[in-house]
Amino acid sequence: MKLYNTLSRQIEDVTPLHAPEVTVYTCGPTVYDYPHIGNWFAFIREDMLIRTLKASGLRPKWVMNITDVGHLVSDADEGEDKLEKGARREGKTAWDVAKFYTEYFEKGLERLNILQPDYLPKATDHIKEQIELIQKLEKKGYTYITSDGVYYDTAKFPKYADFARLDLDEQEAGKRVGFNPEKRGVADFALWKFSPKDHRRDMEWDSPWGTGFPGWHIECSAMSMKYLGETLDIHAGGIDHVPVHHTNEIAQSEAATGKPFARLWMHSNHITIEGEKISKSLDNGITLEDIEERGISLQAFRLHVLESHYRSQSKFSWESLAAAQNRLRNWREAMATRWQEAVLPMVGADGDISAPQFKEALFAALSDDLNTVKALQLIDAVASKALAGAVCGACLDNIAETVQDALGINLIVENISDAQRELIQSREQARTDKDWAKSDKLRDDLTEQGIGLRDTPNGAIWFWI
Repeated sequence: MKLYNTLSRQIEDVTPLHAPEVTVYTCGPTVYDYPHIGNWFAFIREDMLIRTLKASGLRPKWVMNITDVGHLVSDADEGEDKLEKGARREGKTAWDVAKFYTEYFEKGLERLNILQPDYLPKATDHIKEQIELIQKLEKKGYTYITSDGVYYDTAKFPKYADFARLDLDEQEAGKRVGFNPEKRGVADFALWKFSPKDHRRDMEWDSPWGTGFPGWHIECSAMSMKYLGETLDIHAGGIDHVPVHHTNEIAQSEAATGKPFARLWMHSNHITIEGEKISKSLDNGITLEDIEERGISLQAFRLHVLESHYRSQSKFSWESLAAAQNRLRNWREAMATRWQEAVLPMVGADGDISAPQFKEALFAALSDDLNTVKALQLIDAVASKALAGAVCGACLDNIAETVQDALGINLIVENISDAQRELIQSREQARTDKDWAKSDKLRDDLTEQGIGLRDTPNGAIWFWI
């Protein structure tokens, strides 16, 4: 299996340190609000990574964190903690907000058919590990203290700019992440923030440096190393994490251990709406509920995510999402032909697609840097031949199971009941008798039961709507 490595800027073979186990850490949600579809794009793409690793014969050990404290609204380590902001917005405690949106996120994983990570650790459950990691950095001379927290001194880590190819001189001039006069360098970041003196936070803990809470970056290093060891095989997340969050993770982790933090980095590119990046700050964050209110299934949304390569900047529109729904319906119509071979006399003809051939081609596409675009084209080809009667029923069953396992898209189609089949036969007779009113009435009855019809010279082909 091959993946593009952000670290080397080239496609590389996936070579775990302790194969067949492969350790994977993916940045999870900050649970202060509903995730928007840009977040879900990244999570679905990371799910595809795990599915493909499994199909390649590897055993992923997957950790996805839950950020329930410490993520400030500004990259400058300034402003309000997002959980505190969510608590004020909803009139609840930060703990209540974190609990609600964590549970929502976990249900969202199920709704989108995303595999369950082996571990979903919460930052608030790992304060001890984060304090211990900061102490290790302090002992090695990488920290300093200001009036508002404990900071990492990036000047002590010569490779700081390498990962994101940063120009620190330019950042200093432009003040990339804002200006704090007590910071020694513009890129220095908080490891521990002190609680305000004028009020008590919902989430705060005692520490060797004073009462406060951990910085956002330290949590990922502490939790990933606790569950996966000091060097990860793969670290994944959104491309927006490269210049700050992931750069900071590398700096603090490698300074603490003296070892490479992650051997391969996978990043999901931005999603745009009308040319703008999807962001809560821009108030253009579409939710799963918004999609369903439009009458579009979440399976169609998952398919839409896979219609673009994870490294491409994808453009979202309701029109493209509706097209994905139609594409999914066409696939399911094709899969339903496995119950209707009498209407498709070409079954078994030359050109029949075998399930093993399909599976081999599908995994070849996915193993090539998760080429989901090519994988979906393979399903299009199967659907086209199936609708022409050129794919046997047993083959379609096996192909549907392969698609379910590999892509998380359900194409397994159950047969209709005898009563429903009789309705279809009655409608065929009505058409033969040119009783169009009865024919239309029976078609409407079937539609109400979730069954659509496509008329062919050999009879009607049904499919689940």
